Amino acid sequence: MLIRRPPDIPTSEITEERHYVSRRAWLAAAGVTAVAITANRVMAARGKSPAPVVGAEAFADDPTSFKDITTYNNFYEFGTGKDDPAKNAHTLRPRPWSVVVEGDVKKPGRYDLDDLLKGIPVVDRTYRHRCVEAWSMVIPWNGIQLKDLINRLEPGTKAKYIEFHTLYDTTQMPMQRTNIMPWPYVEGLRMDEARHPLTLLATGLYGKSLLNQNGAPLRLVVPWKYGFKGGKSIVKIRFVEEQPRNSWQLLAPDEYGFFANVNPAVDHPRWSQARERRIGDFLKRPTLPFNGYADQVASLYAGMDPRTLY
Repeated sequence: MLIRRPPDIPTSEITEERHYVSRRAWLAAAGVTAVAITANRVMAARGKSPAPVVGAEAFADDPTSFKDITTYNNFYEFGTGKDDPAKNAHTLRPRPWSVVVEGDVKKPGRYDLDDLLKGIPVVDRTYRHRCVEAWSMVIPWNGIQLKDLINRLEPGTKAKYIEFHTLYDTTQMPMQRTNIMPWPYVEGLRMDEARHPLTLLATGLYGKSLLNQNGAPLRLVVPWKYGFKGGKSIVKIRFVEEQPRNSWQLLAPDEYGFFANVNPAVDHPRWSQARERRIGDFLKRPTLPFNGYADQVASLYAGMDPRTLY
C-alpha cells in the first residue's frame, strides 16, 4: 500500500540531521542489542547493577527524518488524515500555556508551564515510536522524565494512577466540534509506569521545540506502548485512585484497552500486530515485544496475563 506524502515543508524548518545523528552506534548495528542484553544478564548474575539500555540508539536504529516526523501524524483534533495536523494545527496557540494539577497531591493548582518545569533537568532521548496502525518511527525527543515532575508535585498514597487531559478548545482544535472522539482526549498510566525512567514529558524533538502537529507544547511519551497513549497538548494532570478510562477505550472498548503495551502476539481485532512498516522504509520488519524495551519494562507486569495488557 502506498503512503500518501504531504507537500515539502520549508527547508528553514528542518534541522540538519548531522547535528543530531551520530554514526558511531551504527557501526556495531548487527550485534549491539544482543551484546547489551547479555552484558546486563552477566552483571545481574554477579550482583551488580546492569548498565541502562536506553532509547533506540541501543538498537542501532536510524532516526526518522524531521520532515516525516512533523508531517505524518495522528492528532485527531486537527483531522483524521496523516497530513491533516501539519496543515491544520496552525490554529493551536501553544503560548502562553498553563497546566492544572488536581487529585491526591500536595501541590495542586494551575501552573504556568515554564514555572511547572523550571529547574527539572532536560534529557535527550531517541525512542522508537510504534503506532497501533502498524507503522513506526524513531524520534529524537527532548523533555523531562515524568518521575521528576511527580516528585516535585508530591502525590499522596491514594494516587495509584495519573491521568492526562488534552486541551479542549473548539476554536483552536476544530475537529472537537465533531463527535468522532470523546473530547477532551484523556490518557492515563499506572503510577509505576509514570515513574519509570523511560517515561517522558516531551517539549521538543530534534533539538527544536515541539511543533503544533506533534503536540506542542507538552506531550506524553511512553516508548514501550502504542502511540495512542501519548496524549498531546496536555493541560491537566490528575492523580487518582481509580484506573482512568482513556478516550480510545470509551470510543471502542472492544478494540482498545488501558495498558496498550506493544505485543506482536496480540493482534488488533482488525489487523495483525506481528509486523510494522518503519516510515521511510519499503519492507516491513518484525514488531518487538514492548517495542524493544522488554529488558527494561517487562518486570512491571510480572504475573499478569500478557493478553490483558493491551
